[in-house]
Amino acid sequence: MSVLLVLLFLSLATVNINEGCIESERQALLMFKHDVTDGANRLSSWSLHHGHGDCCQWDGVVCDNVTAHVLELHLANPRPLLDDYGSDAENEAMERSKLRGKINHSLLKLTHLSYLNLSQNGFGGIPIPDFIGSIESLRHLDLSKAGFGGLVPSQLGNLPSLEYLNLRADIEYNLYVTDLQWLSGLSLIEHLDLSDVNLAQASNWLQVLNTLPFLKNLYLSGCQLPQVPPPIHLNLSSLAILDLSLNDIENSLGGSIFHGLVNMTSLRHLDLSNNLFNSSIPESLYSLDSLQFLNLGSNKFRGKLSSAIGNITSAIDLDFSDNELEGPIPITMGNLCNLKSIVFSELNLNQDVSTILTVLSGCVSNQLDKLDLSECHLSGQLTNQLRNFKSLKELHLSGNSVSGPIPISIGELSSLRVLELDQNQLKGELPSSIGKLTNLEILDISTNLLEGVVSETHIGNLPKLKVFQASKNSFVLRVSPDWIPPFELELLGLRSWNVGSMFPSWLLSQKHLRYLDISGSRISDSLPGWLWNFSSTFQYLNLSHNQIHGQIPGIPWDMSVDSVIDLSFNLLSGPLPQISPSVVFLDMSNNNLSGSLSPLLCYKLEETMGTVILNLGGNVLSGGIPDCWLNWQNLQVIKLSNNRLNGSIPSSMGTLQSIVSLHLRKNHLSGEIPLSLNNCTDLVLLDAGENELYGNIPQWIGDSLRKLVVLSLRSNKFSGYIPDELCAIGSLQALDLADNNLIGSIPRCVSKFRAMAKFNGSMGTAISYLIDAGTFLATIVMKGQMLEYSTNLNLVRSIDLSNNKLSGEIPVEVTSLFELQTLNLSHNLLSGTIPERIGEMRSLESLDFSVNKLSGSIPESMSYLTFLSHLNLSFNNFSGIIPSSTQLQSFDSSCYEGNQLCGLPVPNMCPENGKIHGVGHGGGNGNENETDWFWFGLVVGFVIGFWSVFGPLVFDKRWRSIYTLFGSQTNVENH
Repeated sequence: MSVLLVLLFLSLATVNINEGCIESERQALLMFKHDVTDGANRLSSWSLHHGHGDCCQWDGVVCDNVTAHVLELHLANPRPLLDDYGSDAENEAMERSKLRGKINHSLLKLTHLSYLNLSQNGFGGIPIPDFIGSIESLRHLDLSKAGFGGLVPSQLGNLPSLEYLNLRADIEYNLYVTDLQWLSGLSLIEHLDLSDVNLAQASNWLQVLNTLPFLKNLYLSGCQLPQVPPPIHLNLSSLAILDLSLNDIENSLGGSIFHGLVNMTSLRHLDLSNNLFNSSIPESLYSLDSLQFLNLGSNKFRGKLSSAIGNITSAIDLDFSDNELEGPIPITMGNLCNLKSIVFSELNLNQDVSTILTVLSGCVSNQLDKLDLSECHLSGQLTNQLRNFKSLKELHLSGNSVSGPIPISIGELSSLRVLELDQNQLKGELPSSIGKLTNLEILDISTNLLEGVVSETHIGNLPKLKVFQASKNSFVLRVSPDWIPPFELELLGLRSWNVGSMFPSWLLSQKHLRYLDISGSRISDSLPGWLWNFSSTFQYLNLSHNQIHGQIPGIPWDMSVDSVIDLSFNLLSGPLPQISPSVVFLDMSNNNLSGSLSPLLCYKLEETMGTVILNLGGNVLSGGIPDCWLNWQNLQVIKLSNNRLNGSIPSSMGTLQSIVSLHLRKNHLSGEIPLSLNNCTDLVLLDAGENELYGNIPQWIGDSLRKLVVLSLRSNKFSGYIPDELCAIGSLQALDLADNNLIGSIPRCVSKFRAMAKFNGSMGTAISYLIDAGTFLATIVMKGQMLEYSTNLNLVRSIDLSNNKLSGEIPVEVTSLFELQTLNLSHNLLSGTIPERIGEMRSLESLDFSVNKLSGSIPESMSYLTFLSHLNLSFNNFSGIIPSSTQLQSFDSSCYEGNQLCGLPVPNMCPENGKIHGVGHGGGNGNENETDWFWFGLVVGFVIGFWSVFGPLVFDKRWRSIYTLFGSQTNVENH
């Protein structure tokens, strides 16, 4: 009977093999396919047509060779995640190949399924289906980076056979766990990856992990791990890989982790980077002699590098970068003969680079692939010791103070793929031996003091070169006109070179160029047509600071996403071009562009423009500002200053609710500031100075624009009062209302300008990134000069109300603005006295009260203004003594003229009786009368004094005898 059963089983198995997979499982797979969106037709073989009925032959499906049961589903995105250098087409293909939609519960019918991989797909934030926890046969489950979000189902803890679980999350979908107790049901788990899953509420994470005896690989990067007390006995001795990076772990928890590491004798890979450790590195860490990969980067570890580092003899990869560790590099590192990668960037090594190369020149140099010592405060010169590092593939020394020439021996590092020597003090010429580095992919020598000719000898034999960054040197490019390079560059930086007057024609061969900077390179050519034939690949194009002339053609509509184009400071002329909506940064300032704004702003009104920064300043553009702003909603910076624009400011500019900086200075704009701008509540800078705007200064500026840092309305035709509402802008650092027709008094509420009263050290994230990118520029009058501020704007505090018709007294409240550097109230009708407490404004550098009706004495407290370098009190009614101080006496007397002042530096001397002797006590006839009486009094005084002494000698004999006797005695004593 048993023989018959066996034969029956074999016959059935044969039928299954001949007929393909099991019907119920085939239908389950078809139902799964029905519910997903497959943009790239990856599942096209999953069909009953054209001989595809055998699901065991479908793409991604693995069946049992005997039973035909589906065992494995390999449905990961076949296109890998790309880095920043991936082209738009490659990124689009990756996105298109993602499976989307939902997961059908038909997978439950695959009762023998042991392997399921759905990683790197795009399920759009849907929860992980809890029914997956019922596929009890699963041993391998990979849902990483697949677009799942929400709460991780605890049912996953019902998979008793699971050995591999990867739930690495997409941050934007917030996959999270509140209680990890379900993990204790996975008693056979060996590989666990919960990276970027939010575990902030899972306070039992460490206790649960302590119950998994077979756990070997643990990845908890970026999990927002709560800082909880660890168990008394940390039992993770089976771990070979531990990744706790990006968790802000502090010393309280970290100390226990380090203590537990002592028992992890199998540990090969430890990543504690990007946390908040701020102690010295525990010596016990160096006793892990099995450790091969150690990453402690981006913490706050401090102290000197320990010589015990030489005990990690198995070390292959060491990363201590971005800490507060100090050098020198211990000599014992020369014992680590297995080292392939050393990343010590951003440490305070303070060491001669040649000394470090000596330490590593032994057995380390034979194996070393990567050496990163960038930004380590290194000095000295590179020497021929470099030839010892034959295996080196990456050398990073950027951001140091390494000097001298690049040694010729650099050409002997034939394996080198990355060479970064930028931002040093290297001198001399580029050695021709650099041309021997035929494997070189990235070469960065920018921002040095290098000079000389660069020719085909240097770069003509580098076929793998992708990045050549050599900007900010004094090189001269000299290649033959018909030269065709052997490489296909993606990034090229030749800023400040002399590339010749013509556009380099060899650029035409660089079809994959994404970044091109040839600014300031002495080009005096017109824009070549071929530049735009392949410009659709550009993400960064900088041709600024040349003498390029001619017109700008239309910028291709299919530019790369988030493109940057800088054509500023050239001789370009003609109308504005039409641009692609993909251009995020466009600078065509300081050229000779003319005509209307309409060709640029009003082209394709149905398209949403992606432009964030638009700079058209310093041209000869004319006409009105068109009402075409509705499709420019991404704009944050608009610069239209220094043109010939006229008419009113259109109300549609008020729809630009992302605008941070608006520059309209020096045009011929008229009318009132439109009320619609009160919608632009993120405005940090509003500059409409030097126009013909009129009306009252709107009250709503103070009510709505509470983030303003700079407000400049100078040189217009504004009238009326300065509204008290402006005082509500506590962030204001520069207020310029000069050269208008304003009347009334200075608001007493100026003390509410908090940023002028107290230095807060930050301008907020609203403009910090614009300042860092060099795209935020403020024009401010300081000490009588128009100056531009960018990165140093945070240090500027200024008020200029000059050349108006303001009256009344200077409010004492102004003296509470302790951080104010410039105060200009000149050419008004102000009366009263200078506030006595003005000496408390210790930051003042420039003070101008000239041409007013101020009176009284100069307060003694002004002698405390030790930073004062510009002062003008002329043409008021001040009187009395100029207070004595090094500062006040150092100014020219013209600063005090037109008053009734005495004492240095004016020529008028102050007598003891307080009456002024000298000239220059005022103006007009009264001054001349005072001078006449002075000389009359001087003559009368002399006559009276003369006769009171010598009169008795002439008329009285007795006085003559006494005088003669006195004279005789004096002569005897002198002899």
